[in-house]
Amino acid sequence: MAMVKGFAVVGLLLMGVGLAVGQDGSQSAGPKLPEADRVLAHDIFKELIEINSQDSNGSVTACAVAMRNRLLAGGFAAEDLVLAGPNDRKQNLVARYRGKSGSGLKPILIIGHIDVVEARREDWTTNPYEFVEKGGYYYGRGTQDMKVDDAGVVEDFIRMRREGYVPDRDIVLALTADEEGGQSNGVSWLLKNRPELVRADFVLNPDAGGVELRNGKADEMDVEATEKTYADFRVTTANPGGHSSQPRPDNAIYELMHALEKLEANPFPVELNAVTRASLAETAKVATPERAAEIRGVLQTPSDAKAVIEFSRDPADSALLRTTCVATMLKGGHAPNALPAMAQANVNCRILPGHSQEETRQTLIGLFADPKLMVEYVSDDGTVAGTAPDRKSMPPPPVREDVFGPLRAVTEEMWPGIPVIPVMSAGASDSIYTMAAGIPSYGIGGVGIDFDDDRAHGKDERVRVESYYSGVEFYYLYLKALTK
Repeated sequence: MAMVKGFAVVGLLLMGVGLAVGQDGSQSAGPKLPEADRVLAHDIFKELIEINSQDSNGSVTACAVAMRNRLLAGGFAAEDLVLAGPNDRKQNLVARYRGKSGSGLKPILIIGHIDVVEARREDWTTNPYEFVEKGGYYYGRGTQDMKVDDAGVVEDFIRMRREGYVPDRDIVLALTADEEGGQSNGVSWLLKNRPELVRADFVLNPDAGGVELRNGKADEMDVEATEKTYADFRVTTANPGGHSSQPRPDNAIYELMHALEKLEANPFPVELNAVTRASLAETAKVATPERAAEIRGVLQTPSDAKAVIEFSRDPADSALLRTTCVATMLKGGHAPNALPAMAQANVNCRILPGHSQEETRQTLIGLFADPKLMVEYVSDDGTVAGTAPDRKSMPPPPVREDVFGPLRAVTEEMWPGIPVIPVMSAGASDSIYTMAAGIPSYGIGGVGIDFDDDRAHGKDERVRVESYYSGVEFYYLYLKALTK
């Protein structure tokens, strides 16, 4: 195996296997979740989905309390189920599964956010806060991101406890607030205010990585090796405004529109790093001939321009190749019969490792090339500043055989023959906080999502029914394999 900047490219040879076909058309192999645990996993998942935990009018605390009650009913001691957070709506739950005393091994920490992206009923076919099953899928906000994983690990804790399993160390589950937004990020808050609750040898983050499906069939196990840096920038233009009967040539809305047209027409350049090169190389081995040819063109030095265009037609693929910046919100004008004195856009950027938020802000300023525009940085808590941090993505965590050996074995047991591939997350996750705290963090999930059906943050979010239960079984087996 080739080492990539401290991260091993982990691959498994493909081999022919017999696969069972589920009711939803998905294909699976390997162990199945027992019926009693399937029922419990269903009920926990349903309960979580039907609690509104969006920032504007929901409650993360309600989710945390519900999961605490589930674990209490499953036999966990109250003192091992700690609610902690900055206010009544943003309480995090830290659940400790006690291992063998005196082993000297530091805990394993699993982090999972229980807040969700805002969802409006009028945008959805179903009610986003109603757990709906139809056509072999579960629908609801959080069915992909990431109540699906939270529910699964809670069920796994209860199952292991019922079976009397004693791990070789403590396993800690932190269900946290405000990963998707808001002013009270739970992982950050715990690290700063209750570090004794989350001290760990390493972190597992099911919010990143996971099983990729193609036509319902498990195709690869992705492990997040690195991730982009998140940044919001507020782009503002202002002028005196005036009466709408006397249009000005420097209309603030038009000036902002011209800047955004430049942003649309000038994507950031292709820039591959060690992780994305390794990921693409591994993917090419199991891709269709056409896709493999595209990938080989992208991997050339310099990349083949035609291959880049073809590969970039899929937004998810395009995001692997470059920093992305896109307008996500607009604001302008104050009356229908007045010229706008101000127009403003939020530009959301996902920045490649090795580049800082301030560097990206300066790139935007140069691209807009308009001294009348103001480009400011907006922090996670909404604070606006004239400059941005120089923070860059942390380097990938070191490969650890005690993490990847069990992963290879359980992946082979669950989905024989699929490769394990290091990936760069195009988004951002709470691993940025644990990595910054010096805790190696690995994006490992078990719930399969179709590569062309990523609905996280979107309307009608859904997950295949059988993918959920396979993911619950995967994490149960993986946690036991890690802690024998």
